[in-house]
Amino acid sequence: MTETFRPIAPEPRRARRLRRWATGAALLGWIVSATAGAGAGVLNAVATLRGHQGESDVAYGPLPRQRFDVYVPGSSIDDADKATGSPLVIFIYGGSWNSGTRRDYRFAGEALAARGFTVMVVDYRLYPEVKYPDFLKDCAKAVGYGLEHARELGADPRRVFLYGHSAGAYNVAMLALDPRWLRAAGHSPDELAGWVGLAGPYNFLPIGDPDVKGVFDWPATSPDTQPIQHVGDLARPLPAFIGAAVHDTLVHPEQNSIALTDRMQARGTAVTFRSYEHVNHALLVGSLAWPLTAFAPVLDDTTAFMRAVAPRPATTAAR
Repeated sequence: MTETFRPIAPEPRRARRLRRWATGAALLGWIVSATAGAGAGVLNAVATLRGHQGESDVAYGPLPRQRFDVYVPGSSIDDADKATGSPLVIFIYGGSWNSGTRRDYRFAGEALAARGFTVMVVDYRLYPEVKYPDFLKDCAKAVGYGLEHARELGADPRRVFLYGHSAGAYNVAMLALDPRWLRAAGHSPDELAGWVGLAGPYNFLPIGDPDVKGVFDWPATSPDTQPIQHVGDLARPLPAFIGAAVHDTLVHPEQNSIALTDRMQARGTAVTFRSYEHVNHALLVGSLAWPLTAFAPVLDDTTAFMRAVAPRPATTAAR
């Protein structure tokens, strides 16, 4: 049989969308069936095509896990940011406070940088090397570095945001709501523009997860360890974006994200809450990466939130 080869015509827009969706669906199915580390590896392999990697292995302290990688917007920077610098996102990942590395989250750094943000993806010490509150002290130290060196990173010190998922969202919430941690690092939540928490455990006593009990010395865990207890601690609460996955069976939204949102709203805090139907706990953050963005508009929603927040006044912005 003789085949006739024809030039490939440009795909109609709808066909391109369907092809991207099918590619994403196939990758989504693979990630669900794979281990978390392997899934992150696939997302990171795709992310390298964006080319937003900046400086890597930057030290914010003397210890091996006190390091971060930088992602820069490059040509993706907004015209309005060229004079002032781009907003700075300090991204803190999760992993039950006992696992994870910044290398696993290149996809998040690349995705946010492609939207015009400078991004620090931060490592911090984990259990059993440390327990609560030492990982908070590490994160506060990293945030202090970002505040002090924002301009050197090409960022605007008036627009510094914390952004976390799962245990990382807990760390972010504690730094944003409880002023003790940043004050101990020589700074204040007043220097931040706002924060984003995805699938965070904000109200998780009593602790039932055996992987987490040792982290917080359960049952001798103080209620003071819970972010929800610190709503109202600040004279000027920070604007917040709280995202949850409807099908999250690890960190239940009603007990955590919804409860925290309700309390913050009752205290008059500006908080944006979004619930996502088609993702679970892990894929809530995975949806930041192409080609999984079609499953939840987390990247669109969180970047729009950060863009809408007014810069901090110069008197409270970092050096």
